[in-house]
Amino acid sequence: MADRVGLFLQDDFSLKESIDFVKYAEARGFDSVWQAETRFVRDSAIPIAAYAAVTTRIKVGTGVMNIWTRNAAAIASEFLTLDDLGQDRIICGLGSWYDPLATQVGINRHKHLLAMREVVAVVRRLLQMERVTFHGGVVQVNDIMLDVTHGRKDARRIPIYIGAVGPKMMALAGEIADGVLLNYLVSPRYNEMAVSQIEIGAKQAQRSIFSVDRPQLIVCSIHSVRSVAFDAARKLVTQYIVQQPHVMRANGVHHALIDDVLQMMKSPHIEQSLEDATQLVPDDVVQMVTACGTAEECRAKVREYIAAGATYPVLYPINPDVRLVIDAFANGYSQ
Repeated sequence: MADRVGLFLQDDFSLKESIDFVKYAEARGFDSVWQAETRFVRDSAIPIAAYAAVTTRIKVGTGVMNIWTRNAAAIASEFLTLDDLGQDRIICGLGSWYDPLATQVGINRHKHLLAMREVVAVVRRLLQMERVTFHGGVVQVNDIMLDVTHGRKDARRIPIYIGAVGPKMMALAGEIADGVLLNYLVSPRYNEMAVSQIEIGAKQAQRSIFSVDRPQLIVCSIHSVRSVAFDAARKLVTQYIVQQPHVMRANGVHHALIDDVLQMMKSPHIEQSLEDATQLVPDDVVQMVTACGTAEECRAKVREYIAAGATYPVLYPINPDVRLVIDAFANGYSQ
């Protein structure tokens, strides 16, 4: 391929199906695959262990693992183990999680920026096989190391990426991370803001924005019949308006539309309300935050994200036929 392309998987398919998609993506030249942690459904580390075990070249990453339900030592141990399966192909993607999931399990994500800074610092030092003592505002470890008895004892080359949504986390990622996994269901215009924040952080660390990788999650819906592709994406966009209205406002979605969708979702009949709310979302809003339509339309939309500062696309297929999306981007997206 002329350009890097990644694949993003959630829990839309069985793990066996996902493994087959990853093998197919590797055969078609994809650079990376990222596994989401979805609600209380699918962990990220276990699937990428499976992906690493059945592939030889493609990079595999968590997209993203939350930093609250595992301590820094546990995170470092997991990625050490993953690197044993896929040496030099593992990407450590970390995120600060979100509410209400965190509060539902008794976690208060207080000082989430400080927590991310400290977790990244300790995980990185542990993966360098250092003995670490760290007494921070959130992370507390005393005289620990990755105590490898059998196997490789050398420092591991595992880049750390942060899944950043808000401007402060983007700036932090630009300062301390190897890369930023940019969010999906955002517009290219939103990306311009994100990249400017990442650059602020990079300058704080006295490095260039070009030293910070910026893969972009992109919802992708491809069909030869344009309306079918749009309808497939429309429900996901509607759900995101309900779950993340502040992000949709930042994208430029009209406040009146967001208010109408939220008002409709107050009905006790959730499934029917979602179906009704979906009918309110016009094509131009769907097109603003997704790559949907024909294969060429999707490639054109991906080029917009790259022009807005992303380094490469990580495609989230919502087609039942994931191979269709892989094939459409198997020769890059500049064609």
